[in-house]
Amino acid sequence: MRTSDGLTRAGDAVTVVRGEEELFHRVGHLFSTVTDLACAANDLATWVADRRSDELAAAAERRAGDVRIRKIYRAGLLLDSMSAQELAKTRDRFGAQIRISTEDLNETIIMDGRLVILAGDLTAGQRGYSVITQPETVQGVISLFESAWRSATDLAVFDAQVTEIRRLAPAVLDLLGSGVKDEAAARTLGLGVRTYRRRVAELMAALGAESRFQAGVRARELGLV
Repeated sequence: MRTSDGLTRAGDAVTVVRGEEELFHRVGHLFSTVTDLACAANDLATWVADRRSDELAAAAERRAGDVRIRKIYRAGLLLDSMSAQELAKTRDRFGAQIRISTEDLNETIIMDGRLVILAGDLTAGQRGYSVITQPETVQGVISLFESAWRSATDLAVFDAQVTEIRRLAPAVLDLLGSGVKDEAAARTLGLGVRTYRRRVAELMAALGAESRFQAGVRARELGLV
């Protein structure tokens, strides 16, 4: 049902909004009172319009130490050194716990175990968001988040693991995209064939890709090629 305020409701437990500005209008005030915030995202731009980022950061910084913040991000982000630095800044500035997953993530925010925000697909340049308060659904989402959290790797540990992969990633992706055979690619990079193949496998894992083709697609999505 579409209401006069532009929101789509499914009973009283789900509200669907279009765009980050509408999302902020709906739930932005909660960021100043939340005590337990959990978040899963595939990139750094999923949540809240850029013009609101300073406002939210200021509220979070004022309450640093009073809020438990846990965030899970997709591993491919760490292949971009700037994104890796941004994650580290967030961790250090707000005392956030950040973990990295090689799996695709259902992009989610959970507030105080009572409210869930699920990010949807982009339509006409705007992303849809579902704001959910239905208790059983909220608990189901929390269970999925906790499972992903347990299987993810701490940011510092994972970042150390991908340092060499990050250095080689652009060249490896270029060689993969050019269809160069492994032996020739290894020679180009000054690596043994086994080492090259191991780096390719590590790169695919970091991108959450099951094939070299999929690795190329994910790399383009992240702006790595």
